[in-house]
Amino acid sequence: MSAEELGRLIQRYLKRSETVEIDGLGTFACSDEGKISFRGNGPRVFIGYAVEDVVAAERIFADLLKRGCSPWLDRRKLLPGQNWPRRIEDAIESADFFIACFSQRSANKRGGFQAEIRYAMDCASRVPLDDVFFIPVRLDACPVPARIQRETQYVDLFPDWAEGMSRIYKIIDRQRRRAA
Repeated sequence: MSAEELGRLIQRYLKRSETVEIDGLGTFACSDEGKISFRGNGPRVFIGYAVEDVVAAERIFADLLKRGCSPWLDRRKLLPGQNWPRRIEDAIESADFFIACFSQRSANKRGGFQAEIRYAMDCASRVPLDDVFFIPVRLDACPVPARIQRETQYVDLFPDWAEGMSRIYKIIDRQRRRAA
């Protein structure tokens, strides 16, 4: 597809909705005067969680979005009919950061959350040693898996959510400054 064809496609869709988001690129919007603007995405942050922790994952998503990040949460980004295991792997691979949400409900649970963590740790092994990719967070006073605890510092989002999120923002901001 040429740039002109893409431009026409975006214009056509902006006639039907307020914004057009291109995953990994940014968001196009049309003003009342008909001017099209573009806002590039901030750092891409994949949020891995167990279904029992969806409320906390949604809260992290909202906080990161307000901060100018481009969070990825399956409930927000997966579309009907998509091959979700492949789409999740793609989203993890293309993320700048992976936040793993641990809780008493999820730490020892089998299933997709554990698979996402393993895949993210594999992706982290390809990132330069001084770069941060994998950010484990505790939602409550749960154990962090020994392998992760040996290698990575985690962030507590309790008892002070704002302080924990502040630490996550510092990590992201520091990494962005290093990359610039």
